[in-house]
Amino acid sequence: MTLDKNLSALQRLIEIMDRLRSPGGCPWDAEQTPESLVPYLLEEAHETIEAIEAGDPTLICDELGDLLLQVVFHARIFSERGAFDVGDIANAISDKLVRRHPHVFADVTLQNQSDLTAQWEQVKAGEKAQRGESERTLLESIPRSLPALSRTWKLIEKSARSGRVWPHSSENLASCATTVQALYAGMSDEALGEALFALVAVARDGGIDPEGALRRATHRHFHTGDENA
Repeated sequence: MTLDKNLSALQRLIEIMDRLRSPGGCPWDAEQTPESLVPYLLEEAHETIEAIEAGDPTLICDELGDLLLQVVFHARIFSERGAFDVGDIANAISDKLVRRHPHVFADVTLQNQSDLTAQWEQVKAGEKAQRGESERTLLESIPRSLPALSRTWKLIEKSARSGRVWPHSSENLASCATTVQALYAGMSDEALGEALFALVAVARDGGIDPEGALRRATHRHFHTGDENA
């Protein structure tokens, strides 16, 4: 699809949302708020993930459309409040991408992945300083609403980038074995938490998304064709 067709398609979606929210439009759409749309935003994000994991391009396209609707929906509401619109959203993310990739859009040369990571963190720190944000703790820097496995993975990954040295896979696996043995001795919330944490550390060291791995394992165990199982 050409640029003109892409822009035309997006403009059509924006105009449809404008009509839905305007007088004489849809009462349900008109009464929605950012807060009331949060459950739908979460649901559409998870359905998009499922479509991607299913590998069906038609389904992925459909679910990404639902996700795009959420962006346009929220933009329309905030536009009515005089805060920002779709154009502001597009410009904000475009500016951010250019700013965070000076090795692509400016005369900056990087030697390796470590240089890229350091540059990324430096640019992000500069953005926070420009906005006048105070330095957040590691725990504050990762959304609490993330699923626990994903949040733990990101916390371990981010702390490693900040200089904390984590054990290698063999040590993490040994830690898993130890914590699992502790569960045999006596099940407890703390022991189970430590076992899960150790497994996430193993996943991070192996470059595996623990949330996705567990999701796929659950699918394998329950996708038996027996709906009454």
